[in-house]
Amino acid sequence: MEHQHLGSCLCGAATFKVEGVFDRFFLCHCTHCRKDTGSAHAANLFSSTAKFEWLSGQDKVQTYHLPQTRHVRCFCSACGSAMPHVTNEFLVVPAGCLDTELALTPDAHIFVASRAAWDANLASIPVFDAFPS
Repeated sequence: MEHQHLGSCLCGAATFKVEGVFDRFFLCHCTHCRKDTGSAHAANLFSSTAKFEWLSGQDKVQTYHLPQTRHVRCFCSACGSAMPHVTNEFLVVPAGCLDTELALTPDAHIFVASRAAWDANLASIPVFDAFPS
């Protein structure tokens, strides 16, 4: 079954389409991904077969390769949003940049040896639907 997903950056300058299925969905806790996101982990989708197409703003997308690693970060130069990139093996799509609903749950947490100390027992903290008063 063919699946289609649309996505964009925060400012809307860069938009894209993915046709196909995602093979894996990982929450990566490595130090590089935590620095990239400024958060506990990156949420990335991987596909070895999906077709990827920029619909607009490809000229706004910048790529940073961390020297002496396989780590790559693509982002919108206007707003800084994480954007998809293609490696020799995979299409990598940050899950948060999708505009269409994703009917997948993550397959695994990876690189948990690098997990931030404050990223523990998060299910036990209060939950709010909006900014708490």
